[in-house]
Amino acid sequence: MSGDASGTAPARVAVPREPAAESAGGFATRLTAPLLLGSLLNPLNTTMISTALVAIGHTYGIGAADTAWLISVLYLASAVAQPVLGKLADALGPRRVFLAGLVVVCASGVVGAVAPGFGWLIVSRLLLGIGTSAAYPAAMAVLRDEGRRVGRRPPRPVMARLSFAALGSAAVGPTLGGLLVTVVGWRGIFAVNIPVAAVAFGCALAWIPADPPRTTSSEEPSPKLALDPLGIGLFSTALTVLVFFLLDLAHPMWWLLGPFAVLTAGLLWWQLRCRTPFIDVRMLAGNGPLARTYLRHGLGYLLIYCVMYGFTQWLEEGRGYSSGHTGLLMLPMSVAALVCSLLGARTKGIRAPLIVACVLLTAGAGLLTVVSGHTPLVVLLIAGACFGIPQGLIGTSNQAAVQEYAPAADIGAAAGLQRTAQYIGAITASSLIALAYGQRADDGGLHLMAGASVVLGVLLVIVTVTDRALRRAGR
Repeated sequence: MSGDASGTAPARVAVPREPAAESAGGFATRLTAPLLLGSLLNPLNTTMISTALVAIGHTYGIGAADTAWLISVLYLASAVAQPVLGKLADALGPRRVFLAGLVVVCASGVVGAVAPGFGWLIVSRLLLGIGTSAAYPAAMAVLRDEGRRVGRRPPRPVMARLSFAALGSAAVGPTLGGLLVTVVGWRGIFAVNIPVAAVAFGCALAWIPADPPRTTSSEEPSPKLALDPLGIGLFSTALTVLVFFLLDLAHPMWWLLGPFAVLTAGLLWWQLRCRTPFIDVRMLAGNGPLARTYLRHGLGYLLIYCVMYGFTQWLEEGRGYSSGHTGLLMLPMSVAALVCSLLGARTKGIRAPLIVACVLLTAGAGLLTVVSGHTPLVVLLIAGACFGIPQGLIGTSNQAAVQEYAPAADIGAAAGLQRTAQYIGAITASSLIALAYGQRADDGGLHLMAGASVVLGVLLVIVTVTDRALRRAGR
């Protein structure tokens, strides 16, 4: 990856037109259907479990601080696996990586559905994070290969459907999770991945063309040698140490900050010297607009996931609603997110939707600081909607910002880092929830979490409003 020190949008590189008379259209429904089905699994599972955490805790006699690991382990695995599997898709072929990921998803579903203890659920979520992380980067690579075959770029509607599959599945996750917990129990949250992954596997096997030969030029290193295993190891180890520290903020293990600092320094040192770094530090340092996009994305989803997990737990334990009722109460949030993701995709500008989203996130967090067990139901629905609208706008707007500011030749890696920023925000959210709630989600814990979210929301508004690059974006 190479950055643009000026921070301006780099020129777009046209997709080379290769001779291909086999298909004038390409991108048929049969090609995109398994890609969409596989790509929705990761975002769906990130939010679907939110309405099952209390039930899982009751089954194994543990509190919110322990069940938070089910959130963090998936994000930890995904934060590392997404860019790694994207590079593997380039080196080995996207169809192979896509199919292998679905096999791992099926295995995770079996482990979770029959788990005899809580530790097995952790293993299931770890496998799920790795398996589902293959779908999105592999799908992008499949579409790239199809574009080369037919001699044109993937059409915007195809790319929009891929984005909508991710945003939409994440938005409906809490409602679907509540339904599954009510009908079949919390194990259904894990088991539902088996048939979905099996159908996607069968469709991919039948409809996605075989991978074209992976060739490299003499001037470029072989993709098989460009994975930067040392960088991956340093990044994943540093992130794991940070997660261990964050998940017990009530009794912080300060000594962990020492190894984290050493690992982070080692990662930066190596990334500056590696020819094909896992994270291109030079590019990020020289591209301020892109770096600020990652910061906005991580902060935005930190606040969104505080509600996705923290608010839903409070509705069950603090307000006394069942998992099914909680899922229904989150439905306005899901609908608002779906509608606004479509509206955000149609908006030419970036700055205005982001400002609206940031202001609503802050207002929604402020509203949660005053709710209690006696708050009218309509207020709870409004609070959920205040977070649903930003969920739709932030995802599409920051995706457009990445396309605007990232080097054209490295858009895939840049998109992977955007997902990593989102996962780090989610990990931090689960840590904040664990600190606020401890063993039970009560009014005091909700108000503590919401108060911290207000402070972060104000910071997010400032970062967005003062970003001059956003005023030029989308014009």
